[in-house]
Amino acid sequence: MFRLLLKMAWKNAFARPARTLLVVLMIAVSMSMMLGLQGLYDGMAQNMSDKNKRSDSGDVSMFAHEHRITRDIKYRVQNAAAIQKELEKTQGVKSVVLRINAEGLASTARKSSFAQIRGINLKEEEAFGRFSEFLHEGAINLEGRSAIIGIELAKTLKVGVGSKVIFSTQESSGEINSMALNITAIVQTTNIALDNTAIFVAREKVSSFLGLEVEEATQIALMSAHAELPEILKAKYLMLDVKSFFEMQPMMQMMEDMMFIFNSITFFIVMSVVFVGIFGVMYVSVLDRIREFGIMQGIGMEFGYIRLQIYLEALLVGVAGYIFGSLLGFLLLIYLRDYGLDFSTFADALQSWGYETIIYGTIKISYFTTTFLAIMSASILSVLLPLRKIKKLNPIDVIKADK
Repeated sequence: MFRLLLKMAWKNAFARPARTLLVVLMIAVSMSMMLGLQGLYDGMAQNMSDKNKRSDSGDVSMFAHEHRITRDIKYRVQNAAAIQKELEKTQGVKSVVLRINAEGLASTARKSSFAQIRGINLKEEEAFGRFSEFLHEGAINLEGRSAIIGIELAKTLKVGVGSKVIFSTQESSGEINSMALNITAIVQTTNIALDNTAIFVAREKVSSFLGLEVEEATQIALMSAHAELPEILKAKYLMLDVKSFFEMQPMMQMMEDMMFIFNSITFFIVMSVVFVGIFGVMYVSVLDRIREFGIMQGIGMEFGYIRLQIYLEALLVGVAGYIFGSLLGFLLLIYLRDYGLDFSTFADALQSWGYETIIYGTIKISYFTTTFLAIMSASILSVLLPLRKIKKLNPIDVIKADK
């Protein structure tokens, strides 16, 4: 019986091919656009998170207590080198870097700006976050008095590769110290704080400049895919302030929440369109076949079989739309993943907010599974009103009225 009902549903669903294909096309186009937007939204958030992790916080960051609040170098991790070796042996930890951060004043002959000097080890940073990929201009080099500067700070100071900058700050003894630096490269991390204020110098040079020991650091950052690692480290290193990525970057958590809201709104709009489209086709189809359903009930067919047939018709239309929509959406997502959308016209505005000028999308299986369930649900809901109309039919009256 089911096979017969399925055959009848297929025939009736495509009895008016032009009308049905128009709805299928509407579902496919709407779904592909929705998938593309979801991929772009998630790609933007994922890209910003990735850049922030690689350039600064990692998955977990560790500080001396009070350092994040005061930014004072007297609150520093004195046995940082030993802790780094311990962390490198910890299961789930991919890489660990030590950094020395100090706030001060960067000056040229004509300009000055608040800035932060950041002592790094280039080899460690390359393994940690592929630091060389942030290069915008010049050559990555931190030998001698060489320094790398953030792109927005370079614009503020009006300096370029080959320029000289004086950085002044208070060293560990409380004295004001200054250091002349030669800019060898400009980097763009899309991390707003770093691009606006950071000057990268060799860690050993910064340690000597600030009067610190070689094994000391103000930040220990590590990469790890272990979700429970922050809590494990908090329990193990009670003398340190251990923060996860989202604790360090609450704006990124807010951005991901906003992207979820945008995706939900887009999803609701598209599913509403799908619902209206299938509802229109099924309602008109039922009205065209009122006498047919009346006769079927008149000869003794149970309403349950008629209901199943109508459901199958709606599901066939929904599945057809989903298949074509998945194909179009998948091709669109591949394009966005590989080539992205170029917003170079708005480069200055995007970069000031931490976005790339080319925004790439991402692909997730959940896009397709969630959409499938939603389209099937919309297909079923769209026939409830037509089914109610059929259920209220009086077969004798319908047959007489049609004569």
